Amino acid sequence: MKVGFIGCGNMGGALVRAAIKTVNAWQVAITDKDTAKAEAFAEETGVIFEPLSDLITDCHYIFLGVKPQVITELASELAPMLNGRRQGFVIVSMLAGVTTDRIKELLGDYPVIRIMPNLPVSIGEGMILYTATPDVKKEELDGFLSLMSASGRFLKLDEGLFDAGTSVSGCGPAFVCQFIEALTAGGVNCGLSAEDSRLLAEQTLLGTAKMLIQTGRDPADLRVAVCSPGGSTIEGVKSLQRDNIEKIVSDAVTASYKRNIELGKK
Repeated sequence: MKVGFIGCGNMGGALVRAAIKTVNAWQVAITDKDTAKAEAFAEETGVIFEPLSDLITDCHYIFLGVKPQVITELASELAPMLNGRRQGFVIVSMLAGVTTDRIKELLGDYPVIRIMPNLPVSIGEGMILYTATPDVKKEELDGFLSLMSASGRFLKLDEGLFDAGTSVSGCGPAFVCQFIEALTAGGVNCGLSAEDSRLLAEQTLLGTAKMLIQTGRDPADLRVAVCSPGGSTIEGVKSLQRDNIEKIVSDAVTASYKRNIELGKK
């Protein structure tokens, strides 16, 4: 098995780093329109830099990590190369807003796995939404999941729910960072140093999320458990409720969702 990545930007590069934790670096090929950048990345990670034509010929899993707006132009170059393939392959698309039907329309009727990863895949704690067209064989899908297992967790989702899913997992890290910034500022207002307050905020979010995942507890149940009657936590929770934090965050997800739909129509 050889794996190829077209585009090695932030997300493509993060997935490359995850892949070389499960397969040898020499089994991974990359290419990018920025040749100098790709060659430097290849030297750093030990993967192979190849021209686009060689990557298309050599690789079984072909990851599309370019910007969605350039796929139409890129497809005119890719489609003839793919048409010349004699052995089977799978296209793995991480193009936001570009459906599997559109990928097939542009490149040809080939098996497609569509994924939407988020940035924490770069440290092995990511969330990857995925779906696959019916012509992807079970062993190919299993191979993909094994290949990317070091990137984090996976959720198989109907393609029609991708815009909603990415509004939570894809956009969510930015919302979480805003909450950490707010927690940090609150600690500073109460006398903590910015460094200490940030550490407290970051570890508290990390520990709480891990606790929920590992125990399976409902967030509302854990929230109630932390709030002692008449204690300090419940006063902070009341403040958040008065400011309608649920609506604020829900509206942020909805705004991102609406934009995802708009982008998908372009």
